[in-house]
Amino acid sequence: MANKLTKGSTVAIILLLILVVTGLAIIPKLYKKYLKDNTNVEQKTYLYIPTDASFQQVKDSIAKNNLLIDSSTFYSLAKDRAYSSKIKSGKYPFKKGMNNREVLNMLIAGNQEAVKIAFRNVRLKTSLVAMVSKKLEFDSLSLINLLDSGAYVKTYGFNTDNIYTMFIPNSYEMYWDLSAKDFFERMNKEYTKFWNAERLQKAGALNLSPQEITILASIVDSEALMDNEMPTIAGLYLNRLHKGIKLEADPTVIFANNDFTIRRVLNRHLTKDSPYNTYRNKGLPPGPITMPSIKAIDAVLSPKTHDYIYMCAKEDFSGYHNFASTLSAHLVNARRFQQALNQRNIKK
Repeated sequence: MANKLTKGSTVAIILLLILVVTGLAIIPKLYKKYLKDNTNVEQKTYLYIPTDASFQQVKDSIAKNNLLIDSSTFYSLAKDRAYSSKIKSGKYPFKKGMNNREVLNMLIAGNQEAVKIAFRNVRLKTSLVAMVSKKLEFDSLSLINLLDSGAYVKTYGFNTDNIYTMFIPNSYEMYWDLSAKDFFERMNKEYTKFWNAERLQKAGALNLSPQEITILASIVDSEALMDNEMPTIAGLYLNRLHKGIKLEADPTVIFANNDFTIRRVLNRHLTKDSPYNTYRNKGLPPGPITMPSIKAIDAVLSPKTHDYIYMCAKEDFSGYHNFASTLSAHLVNARRFQQALNQRNIKK
Protein backbone atom coordinates (compact mmCIF):
# COMPACT_ATOMS: atom_id res chain seq x y z
CA MET A 1 0.00 0.00 0.00
CA ALA A 2 2.81 2.37 0.88
CA ASN A 3 4.56 1.56 -2.39
CA LYS A 4 1.41 2.40 -4.36
CA LEU A 5 1.03 5.70 -2.57
CA THR A 6 4.63 6.51 -3.20
CA LYS A 7 4.31 5.77 -6.88
CA GLY A 8 1.07 7.81 -7.10
CA SER A 9 2.65 10.73 -5.32
CA THR A 10 5.64 10.59 -7.62
CA VAL A 11 3.43 10.71 -10.70
CA ALA A 12 1.48 13.64 -9.24
CA ILE A 13 4.65 15.51 -8.45
CA ILE A 14 5.98 14.91 -11.95
CA LEU A 15 2.73 16.13 -13.49
CA LEU A 16 2.76 19.18 -11.23
CA LEU A 17 6.34 19.94 -12.20
CA ILE A 18 5.43 19.65 -15.89
CA LEU A 19 2.53 22.07 -15.41
CA VAL A 20 4.72 24.50 -13.51
CA VAL A 21 7.47 24.40 -16.10
CA THR A 22 4.95 24.74 -18.95
CA GLY A 23 3.24 27.59 -17.13
CA LEU A 24 6.49 29.35 -16.54
CA ALA A 25 7.17 29.12 -20.25
CA ILE A 26 3.72 30.46 -21.14
CA ILE A 27 3.66 33.34 -18.66
CA PRO A 28 6.27 35.47 -20.47
CA LYS A 29 4.42 34.95 -23.75
CA LEU A 30 1.13 36.01 -22.18
CA TYR A 31 2.81 39.00 -20.57
CA LYS A 32 4.29 40.06 -23.89
CA LYS A 33 0.97 39.59 -25.67
CA TYR A 34 -1.22 41.40 -23.16
CA LEU A 35 0.72 43.59 -20.75
CA LYS A 36 4.13 44.57 -22.10
CA ASP A 37 4.57 48.10 -23.46
CA ASN A 38 4.30 47.84 -27.24
CA THR A 39 3.88 51.33 -28.70
CA ASN A 40 6.89 52.57 -30.62
CA VAL A 41 6.33 56.28 -29.92
CA GLU A 42 8.00 58.85 -27.72
CA GLN A 43 5.11 61.32 -27.93
CA LYS A 44 1.46 61.04 -28.83
CA THR A 45 1.08 59.88 -32.44
CA TYR A 46 -2.16 59.35 -34.30
CA LEU A 47 -3.54 56.44 -36.26
CA TYR A 48 -6.21 57.57 -38.74
CA ILE A 49 -8.65 54.84 -39.71
CA PRO A 50 -10.84 55.87 -42.67
CA THR A 51 -14.55 55.11 -42.90
CA ASP A 52 -15.15 51.49 -44.03
CA ALA A 53 -11.45 50.67 -43.73
CA SER A 54 -10.39 47.03 -44.06
CA PHE A 55 -8.17 45.22 -41.56
CA GLN A 56 -5.38 45.30 -44.13
CA GLN A 57 -5.67 49.11 -44.36
CA VAL A 58 -5.34 49.36 -40.59
CA LYS A 59 -2.28 47.10 -40.66
CA ASP A 60 -0.73 49.13 -43.47
CA SER A 61 -1.26 52.39 -41.56
CA ILE A 62 0.26 50.96 -38.39
CA ALA A 63 3.26 49.71 -40.34
CA LYS A 64 3.69 52.93 -42.32
CA ASN A 65 3.81 54.99 -39.13
CA ASN A 66 5.86 52.36 -37.26
CA LEU A 67 3.50 52.53 -34.29
CA LEU A 68 4.23 49.14 -32.71
CA ILE A 69 7.39 47.53 -31.36
CA ASP A 70 6.17 43.96 -31.97
CA SER A 71 3.27 43.85 -34.41
CA SER A 72 3.00 40.04 -34.34
CA THR A 73 1.78 39.94 -30.72
CA PHE A 74 -0.70 42.72 -31.44
CA TYR A 75 -2.17 40.99 -34.47
CA SER A 76 -2.33 37.70 -32.57
CA LEU A 77 -4.46 39.38 -29.89
CA ALA A 78 -6.48 41.19 -32.57
CA LYS A 79 -7.27 37.83 -34.15
CA ASP A 80 -8.28 36.37 -30.78
CA ARG A 81 -10.73 39.25 -30.30
CA ALA A 82 -12.03 39.24 -33.89
CA TYR A 83 -11.00 42.88 -34.38
CA SER A 84 -11.27 42.63 -38.17
CA SER A 85 -15.06 42.56 -37.79
CA LYS A 86 -15.14 45.43 -35.25
CA ILE A 87 -13.14 48.15 -37.02
CA LYS A 88 -14.31 51.69 -36.26
CA SER A 89 -13.10 54.73 -38.16
CA GLY A 90 -11.52 57.66 -36.35
CA LYS A 91 -8.41 59.42 -35.10
CA TYR A 92 -6.75 57.30 -32.42
CA PRO A 93 -3.90 58.43 -30.14
CA PHE A 94 -0.99 56.03 -29.62
CA LYS A 95 0.87 56.99 -26.45
CA LYS A 96 4.15 55.82 -25.01
CA GLY A 97 3.74 52.89 -22.63
CA MET A 98 0.50 51.47 -24.04
CA ASN A 99 0.24 47.68 -24.25
CA ASN A 100 -1.60 45.61 -26.87
CA ARG A 101 -4.64 45.22 -24.67
CA GLU A 102 -4.98 48.98 -24.14
CA VAL A 103 -4.54 49.75 -27.84
CA LEU A 104 -7.05 47.12 -28.91
CA ASN A 105 -9.60 48.17 -26.29
CA MET A 106 -9.34 51.72 -27.60
CA LEU A 107 -9.81 50.68 -31.23
CA ILE A 108 -12.68 48.27 -30.59
CA ALA A 109 -14.54 50.76 -28.39
CA GLY A 110 -13.99 53.55 -30.92
CA ASN A 111 -12.48 55.82 -28.28
CA GLN A 112 -11.05 58.30 -30.75
CA GLU A 113 -9.73 61.74 -29.88
CA ALA A 114 -11.71 64.80 -30.95
CA VAL A 115 -10.30 67.23 -33.49
CA LYS A 116 -10.10 70.90 -32.51
CA ILE A 117 -11.21 73.31 -35.22
CA ALA A 118 -11.03 77.07 -34.85
CA PHE A 119 -12.01 79.52 -37.55
CA ARG A 120 -12.44 83.27 -37.54
CA ASN A 121 -11.83 86.11 -39.99
CA VAL A 122 -11.93 83.73 -42.96
CA ARG A 123 -12.75 85.86 -45.98
CA LEU A 124 -14.11 83.32 -48.49
CA LYS A 125 -16.43 80.36 -48.19
CA THR A 126 -14.00 78.29 -50.25
CA SER A 127 -11.19 79.14 -47.83
CA LEU A 128 -13.24 77.87 -44.90
CA VAL A 129 -14.05 74.63 -46.73
CA ALA A 130 -10.39 74.05 -47.60
CA MET A 131 -9.33 74.67 -44.02
CA VAL A 132 -11.96 72.37 -42.51
CA SER A 133 -11.37 69.55 -44.99
CA LYS A 134 -7.70 69.47 -43.95
CA LYS A 135 -8.78 68.76 -40.38
CA LEU A 136 -11.54 66.23 -41.09
CA GLU A 137 -11.82 63.08 -43.19
CA PHE A 138 -14.23 64.32 -45.88
CA ASP A 139 -12.88 66.10 -48.95
CA SER A 140 -13.60 69.75 -49.72
CA LEU A 141 -15.78 68.93 -52.74
CA SER A 142 -18.36 67.09 -50.63
CA LEU A 143 -18.92 70.18 -48.47
CA ILE A 144 -18.80 72.64 -51.38
CA ASN A 145 -21.50 70.59 -53.12
CA LEU A 146 -23.74 70.97 -50.08
CA LEU A 147 -23.12 74.72 -49.77
CA ASP A 148 -23.78 75.23 -53.47
CA SER A 149 -26.99 73.22 -53.44
CA GLY A 150 -29.90 75.66 -53.32
CA ALA A 151 -32.35 72.89 -52.44
CA TYR A 152 -30.19 71.61 -49.59
CA VAL A 153 -29.42 74.93 -47.89
CA LYS A 154 -33.05 76.02 -48.30
CA THR A 155 -34.09 73.28 -45.87
CA TYR A 156 -32.07 75.17 -43.24
CA GLY A 157 -33.55 78.57 -44.13
CA PHE A 158 -30.65 79.89 -46.25
CA ASN A 159 -29.77 80.44 -49.88
CA THR A 160 -26.46 79.87 -51.64
CA ASP A 161 -25.49 83.54 -51.21
CA ASN A 162 -26.09 83.87 -47.47
CA ILE A 163 -25.29 80.32 -46.32
CA TYR A 164 -21.87 81.53 -45.14
CA THR A 165 -23.66 83.47 -42.39
CA MET A 166 -24.47 80.13 -40.75
CA PHE A 167 -20.84 79.63 -39.68
CA ILE A 168 -20.22 81.32 -36.34
CA PRO A 169 -16.51 81.96 -35.76
CA ASN A 170 -15.39 80.03 -32.72
CA SER A 171 -13.45 76.97 -31.58
CA TYR A 172 -15.12 73.59 -31.88
CA GLU A 173 -14.37 69.96 -31.08
CA MET A 174 -15.65 67.21 -33.35
CA TYR A 175 -14.62 63.77 -34.55
CA TRP A 176 -12.28 63.40 -37.51
CA ASP A 177 -14.54 60.92 -39.36
CA LEU A 178 -17.53 63.26 -39.31
CA SER A 179 -19.28 63.35 -42.70
CA ALA A 180 -19.81 66.60 -44.61
CA LYS A 181 -23.53 66.45 -43.82
CA ASP A 182 -22.84 65.85 -40.14
CA PHE A 183 -20.45 68.80 -40.10
CA PHE A 184 -23.09 70.98 -41.74
CA GLU A 185 -25.66 69.84 -39.18
CA ARG A 186 -23.26 70.58 -36.31
CA MET A 187 -22.63 74.10 -37.61
CA ASN A 188 -26.35 74.69 -37.93
CA LYS A 189 -26.84 73.65 -34.30
CA GLU A 190 -24.11 76.08 -33.25
CA TYR A 191 -25.81 78.80 -35.32
CA THR A 192 -29.16 78.12 -33.64
CA LYS A 193 -27.50 78.16 -30.22
CA PHE A 194 -25.77 81.46 -31.00
CA TRP A 195 -28.96 83.15 -32.16
CA ASN A 196 -30.64 82.99 -28.78
CA ALA A 197 -33.77 84.85 -27.77
CA GLU A 198 -31.88 88.00 -26.80
CA ARG A 199 -30.03 88.30 -30.11
CA LEU A 200 -33.16 87.51 -32.10
CA GLN A 201 -35.06 90.20 -30.20
CA LYS A 202 -32.35 92.77 -30.97
CA ALA A 203 -32.32 91.80 -34.65
CA GLY A 204 -36.09 92.10 -34.79
CA ALA A 205 -35.92 95.58 -33.24
CA LEU A 206 -33.64 96.61 -36.12
CA ASN A 207 -36.02 94.99 -38.61
CA LEU A 208 -33.23 92.76 -39.87
CA SER A 209 -32.90 88.98 -40.06
CA PRO A 210 -29.94 87.15 -38.46
CA GLN A 211 -28.51 86.67 -41.96
CA GLU A 212 -28.78 90.41 -42.69
CA ILE A 213 -27.21 91.26 -39.34
CA THR A 214 -24.25 89.01 -40.16
CA ILE A 215 -23.86 90.45 -43.66
CA LEU A 216 -23.74 93.97 -42.22
CA ALA A 217 -21.37 92.77 -39.49
CA SER A 218 -19.01 91.51 -42.19
CA ILE A 219 -18.80 95.06 -43.55
CA VAL A 220 -18.36 96.56 -40.09
CA ASP A 221 -15.62 94.06 -39.28
CA SER A 222 -13.83 94.86 -42.54
CA GLU A 223 -13.99 98.60 -41.85
CA ALA A 224 -13.04 98.57 -38.18
CA LEU A 225 -9.41 98.10 -37.27
CA MET A 226 -10.27 98.96 -33.70
CA ASP A 227 -12.95 96.93 -31.93
CA ASN A 228 -14.15 99.90 -29.89
CA GLU A 229 -15.21 101.65 -33.12
CA MET A 230 -17.48 98.82 -34.23
CA PRO A 231 -20.70 100.10 -32.55
CA THR A 232 -20.16 103.56 -34.10
CA ILE A 233 -19.56 102.14 -37.58
CA ALA A 234 -22.53 99.80 -37.18
CA GLY A 235 -24.73 102.78 -36.24
CA LEU A 236 -23.52 104.67 -39.31
CA TYR A 237 -24.43 101.91 -41.75
CA LEU A 238 -27.75 101.34 -40.05
CA ASN A 239 -28.47 105.06 -40.47
CA ARG A 240 -27.76 104.75 -44.19
CA LEU A 241 -29.90 101.63 -44.52
CA HIS A 242 -32.87 103.22 -42.74
CA LYS A 243 -32.55 106.41 -44.82
CA GLY A 244 -32.35 104.44 -48.05
CA ILE A 245 -28.83 105.72 -48.79
CA LYS A 246 -26.35 103.46 -50.53
CA LEU A 247 -23.86 102.00 -48.08
CA GLU A 248 -20.88 102.93 -50.28
CA ALA A 249 -18.58 100.69 -48.25
CA ASP A 250 -15.08 100.35 -49.68
CA PRO A 251 -14.60 96.75 -48.44
CA THR A 252 -17.55 95.63 -50.58
CA VAL A 253 -15.90 97.18 -53.63
CA ILE A 254 -12.68 95.32 -52.90
CA PHE A 255 -14.66 92.10 -52.54
CA ALA A 256 -16.58 92.76 -55.75
CA ASN A 257 -13.31 93.31 -57.62
CA ASN A 258 -11.87 90.15 -56.07
CA ASP A 259 -8.62 91.99 -55.50
CA PHE A 260 -7.65 91.98 -51.84
CA THR A 261 -4.40 93.80 -52.50
CA ILE A 262 -6.25 97.08 -53.06
CA ARG A 263 -5.21 99.68 -50.47
CA ARG A 264 -6.79 102.70 -52.10
CA VAL A 265 -10.21 102.38 -53.73
CA LEU A 266 -10.23 104.34 -57.01
CA ASN A 267 -13.03 105.40 -59.35
CA ARG A 268 -12.27 102.52 -61.71
CA HIS A 269 -12.95 100.09 -58.87
CA LEU A 270 -16.34 101.67 -58.19
CA THR A 271 -17.66 100.80 -61.64
CA LYS A 272 -17.44 97.05 -61.08
CA ASP A 273 -20.78 95.48 -61.96
CA SER A 274 -21.46 93.21 -59.00
CA PRO A 275 -24.28 92.77 -56.48
CA TYR A 276 -21.59 93.17 -53.82
CA ASN A 277 -20.66 96.68 -54.99
CA THR A 278 -22.54 98.91 -52.56
CA TYR A 279 -21.54 102.02 -54.54
CA ARG A 280 -23.79 100.78 -57.37
CA ASN A 281 -26.51 98.98 -55.41
CA LYS A 282 -28.73 100.06 -52.55
CA GLY A 283 -29.08 97.98 -49.46
CA LEU A 284 -27.02 95.06 -48.25
CA PRO A 285 -25.05 92.76 -50.56
CA PRO A 286 -26.52 89.26 -50.99
CA GLY A 287 -23.98 87.64 -48.71
CA PRO A 288 -21.16 88.43 -46.28
CA ILE A 289 -17.83 89.69 -47.60
CA THR A 290 -15.98 87.89 -44.83
CA MET A 291 -16.75 85.81 -41.77
CA PRO A 292 -17.46 88.52 -39.18
CA SER A 293 -16.31 88.19 -35.61
CA ILE A 294 -18.83 87.72 -32.83
CA LYS A 295 -17.83 91.21 -31.61
CA ALA A 296 -18.87 92.67 -34.96
CA ILE A 297 -22.20 90.83 -34.93
CA ASP A 298 -22.94 92.04 -31.41
CA ALA A 299 -21.88 95.57 -32.38
CA VAL A 300 -24.54 95.59 -35.11
CA LEU A 301 -27.08 94.24 -32.63
CA SER A 302 -26.15 96.95 -30.11
CA PRO A 303 -25.10 99.92 -32.27
CA LYS A 304 -24.17 103.34 -31.01
CA THR A 305 -26.91 105.90 -31.57
CA HIS A 306 -25.80 109.00 -33.53
CA ASP A 307 -26.55 110.86 -36.78
CA TYR A 308 -23.36 110.01 -38.69
CA ILE A 309 -23.72 108.89 -42.30
CA TYR A 310 -20.13 109.44 -43.47
CA MET A 311 -16.79 108.06 -42.37
CA CYS A 312 -13.21 108.31 -43.53
CA ALA A 313 -9.98 106.86 -42.21
CA LYS A 314 -8.00 109.30 -40.09
CA GLU A 315 -5.05 110.88 -41.81
CA ASP A 316 -2.72 109.81 -38.98
CA PHE A 317 -3.15 106.15 -40.03
CA SER A 318 -4.01 105.25 -36.46
CA GLY A 319 -6.69 102.85 -37.64
CA TYR A 320 -9.47 105.09 -36.36
CA HIS A 321 -11.99 107.08 -38.43
CA ASN A 322 -13.35 110.59 -38.71
CA PHE A 323 -17.14 110.58 -38.74
CA ALA A 324 -19.46 113.21 -40.17
CA SER A 325 -23.16 113.97 -40.42
CA THR A 326 -22.90 116.24 -43.48
CA LEU A 327 -21.28 115.86 -46.87
CA SER A 328 -19.31 119.08 -46.49
CA ALA A 329 -17.70 117.92 -43.26
CA HIS A 330 -16.98 114.53 -44.82
CA LEU A 331 -15.26 116.09 -47.83
CA VAL A 332 -12.91 117.96 -45.52
CA ASN A 333 -12.04 114.69 -43.75
CA ALA A 334 -11.64 112.85 -47.05
CA ARG A 335 -9.34 115.51 -48.47
CA ARG A 336 -7.02 115.27 -45.47
CA PHE A 337 -6.83 111.49 -45.83
CA GLN A 338 -6.22 111.63 -49.58
CA GLN A 339 -3.37 114.08 -49.01
CA ALA A 340 -1.88 111.72 -46.46
CA LEU A 341 -2.09 108.85 -48.98
CA ASN A 342 -0.36 110.96 -51.61
CA GLN A 343 2.41 111.90 -49.17
CA ARG A 344 3.04 108.21 -48.55
CA ASN A 345 2.87 107.50 -52.28
CA ILE A 346 0.00 105.03 -51.83
CA LYS A 347 -1.54 105.05 -55.30
CA LYS A 348 -3.54 101.83 -55.31
